Amino acid sequence: MRHMLDQLITDLPAGPISLARIVSATGSAPGAVGTAMLVNASGAVSGALSGGCVDAAVVDTAQQVLATGEALTEEFGVDESGGLGVGLLCGGTIEVFVERVEPSRLAMLTRLRDAIRAGVPASLATTLSATPQWHLVSGHLVTAGPKPGRSRSWLGLDLDIDDLLAAGRSGIVGFADCDDRDGKSRRPRTLVQTFAPPRRLILVGANDFVRELAVLGKQLGMRVSVVDARPVFATAARFPAADEVVVDWPDRYLRREIGAGRIGASTAVCVMTHDTKFDVPALTVALRSAVPLGFVGALGSRRTHDDRLRRLHEAGLSDSELATLHSPVGLDLGGHTPAEAAVSIAAEIIAERTHATGRPLHALTGPIHRTPGPLVQV
Repeated sequence: MRHMLDQLITDLPAGPISLARIVSATGSAPGAVGTAMLVNASGAVSGALSGGCVDAAVVDTAQQVLATGEALTEEFGVDESGGLGVGLLCGGTIEVFVERVEPSRLAMLTRLRDAIRAGVPASLATTLSATPQWHLVSGHLVTAGPKPGRSRSWLGLDLDIDDLLAAGRSGIVGFADCDDRDGKSRRPRTLVQTFAPPRRLILVGANDFVRELAVLGKQLGMRVSVVDARPVFATAARFPAADEVVVDWPDRYLRREIGAGRIGASTAVCVMTHDTKFDVPALTVALRSAVPLGFVGALGSRRTHDDRLRRLHEAGLSDSELATLHSPVGLDLGGHTPAEAAVSIAAEIIAERTHATGRPLHALTGPIHRTPGPLVQV
């Protein structure tokens, strides 16, 4: 839904829009929880849920929901009819919730977008009922469990929503049928879609390899920062894909970002220089961060790697600290150009985050699509 949010906010003043979201997925499903598609009154479609397997059926449902105003839930699995039935080719199962979003939701959607842009974690809760209720929670909740002064005030689900927000996860809370004695629904089955701040990619250096990796990082939805102490090379014009280009000593920049709590387990740092006065201090700070970083890599040949390890040892780093360093960074793809090197590095970052092997899929067995990690960003 993150990628559909701007369009939803832009188009909603013209009238109601059908919003279809995947609320649960099992097996080798094509989309993650929260993946969204929009259908407006004229039939225009934005986004996709399954890459085409079930989208046409969902469009028909969305038009029905626009006409009646009553939300619907549909489940799609494998079509075993052997004909032209609706089903998923990948073997998984998805549950899709389709609702009519009225212009009155605009204020809440705008607050959600503002929180996302500000890097503030936010959760949008939606009851999976015929007439959905919405509830928005935002803020930096760093621990799960009961919060001082909080009670179960919103349908009895506040603490459940807080727990998911603190963990940076999306999921379903509540139950399908749960009414109090007065007949009011309490703890109804509800989708909690959490929007965590984007993962960060910090690139140390200002060269062609950094430029190509910045492009890939941006395409992967990461917030990309390029840092180099040389103002003649570290310019926004040379790195148009980067969110920011910082002229500073890389180790000083990293120390400041770590101290401010702006980088941590969802951050990848790639040192792409061959200058020891840059890479050794920067790697020392990254590898000794009080909050372990998600990925620390360094570009270079085997010879450069051996020399760098010697210098890092001389700087006082232990074998256990150096064991977390990905150097030479990248998977063995056989490429040579900066663009090919960027693909191999980005692939290793993804494989490390998902605990994947990086081996060819045809050489493996089991499900292709893995269970998403703690930070669900859709």
